[in-house]
Amino acid sequence: MSFLPFAIVANSAINQLNSSIMFKKSIASIMMLIMVLGVSFDTDAQESKDYTMWQNVMITPDYTNLKVFGENMRKHNETYHKDGNFNATVFNISTGPNAGSIIWQMGPLMFKHNDSRPEGAHDIDWRDNVMPYVKKIHTVEYWSQDDELTNTNMISGKIETYPILFVRVMKIKDDGQYLMKDFFKKVSSTLKSMPGDNPWGLYYNEFIQGDIGRHVATVSFNKNWAEFDEDGPNFKEAFEKLHGNNSFQNFLDTRDNLFDDTYDEIWIYNKELSGD
Repeated sequence: MSFLPFAIVANSAINQLNSSIMFKKSIASIMMLIMVLGVSFDTDAQESKDYTMWQNVMITPDYTNLKVFGENMRKHNETYHKDGNFNATVFNISTGPNAGSIIWQMGPLMFKHNDSRPEGAHDIDWRDNVMPYVKKIHTVEYWSQDDELTNTNMISGKIETYPILFVRVMKIKDDGQYLMKDFFKKVSSTLKSMPGDNPWGLYYNEFIQGDIGRHVATVSFNKNWAEFDEDGPNFKEAFEKLHGNNSFQNFLDTRDNLFDDTYDEIWIYNKELSGD
């Protein structure tokens, strides 16, 4: 009796079993890859039940109808975004690649608050009275704050006290994310060690946007333009006092290995459009 047919059947069964195992392993690997690639640049916010986040919408208004746009935006914010989690704040972008646009910001909020955000009459008002005077909506983003490293307690929600924001937006290198936490820890600890208030915030973009980047942003809050002319405390001296002599060069090397691109913008609080 020949065992060849049995061997063929057995081999076929084994091959099918192996294929099934390999398929399951492949699926598991793909799911793990998705999990790894899908990790947010915010490494802390979702580890806590509570976190601080804002929705930012970058808008270019129709320059031929700025008066109507401003009036309608103000009325909309006064009516639907006066306070709480849905409070709206508007900033004019006055320098950088997006100068001439505005940031419409809502929050602070958490993702769960989107389930109860204004709708109905709110959506109709936005559609009929705001959108007709908008030239372009560029981005809609969610930025979470690193509550541990951020130094903004002195602001306490009073943006009118620090109405000029120095915003630095950064694109992280593909192989540089592991350097990020330690880098910003050193920035934060240095700023907190320096005399004065030095309000500064660190924010992570919650969603990946491909070539657009915009992974991380830092914000320095200023009372007026004159502060840009003042000779404040020396960051390098404070850094080396805290982290050791000649440590600043290693800090600069880490910066070069961490960031693929950076750019700066100045945002100015627009009290009128905010409806405050």
